[in-house]
Amino acid sequence: MKTRICCATLAVIFVLGGVTDARAKDLSYLAPPGAPASAFPRAGRPVAEIVSPSRSTEEKRDANNESRQLARLLGLTSGMTVGDVGAGSGYHTVRLSRVVGPTGAVIAQDVSPQYLTQLVKRTERLELQNVRFALGEPHDPRLARGSLDGAILVHMYHEIAEPYAFLYNLAPALRPGARVGIVDLDKPIAQHGTPPDLLRCELAAVGYRQIAFHNLSGDAGYLAIFSAPKEADRPQPRAIVPCK
Repeated sequence: MKTRICCATLAVIFVLGGVTDARAKDLSYLAPPGAPASAFPRAGRPVAEIVSPSRSTEEKRDANNESRQLARLLGLTSGMTVGDVGAGSGYHTVRLSRVVGPTGAVIAQDVSPQYLTQLVKRTERLELQNVRFALGEPHDPRLARGSLDGAILVHMYHEIAEPYAFLYNLAPALRPGARVGIVDLDKPIAQHGTPPDLLRCELAAVGYRQIAFHNLSGDAGYLAIFSAPKEADRPQPRAIVPCK
């Protein structure tokens, strides 16, 4: 276990520092760059600033059964590979690690090198052997093609500056039947939320289809569940019509 964590730590450092190394090349969960942001229309809406790796205390989130609600409503079970996109401090990463078990995996993805470095250390302390790491970009999660049975984006969608590029580049990582669960607050983006109608519009513009919507207990907000578009059904970047 110590060897795995050591290599994971080094891999994160290599990727963050731009160093070419055999161990960095072996990061099968880190994909080559996807379509550039310049190929897509701008969202034309505000973008919330990233201010913290976690929106609330973990004790409060546990009291609301936040992670259990997500796993149940998304049908996440043992053996799956799940992407925690915008993992931050790893609240869901460490809990989903136990849900998917030793035959599954959690891919903790973030755009912040500092957040990922701290999360590597956290998984080391907890001796979690089924967590992997991927450093993304604001317009591209950089997750390997066909690698995920499901993905969660929790209280971070309002921080995505290039939503159409991000969603377009996320789609290839999702296996057939995979579900994307987006958790956010029904508030304006400037107040660190995403109005559900805006969320539906932006995902539909890239070919995603909403299949369920749930209000979560406590103050966790809502969970919107989408199916990803097949490659043939994704519109070309310049054909995407931005939401008003």
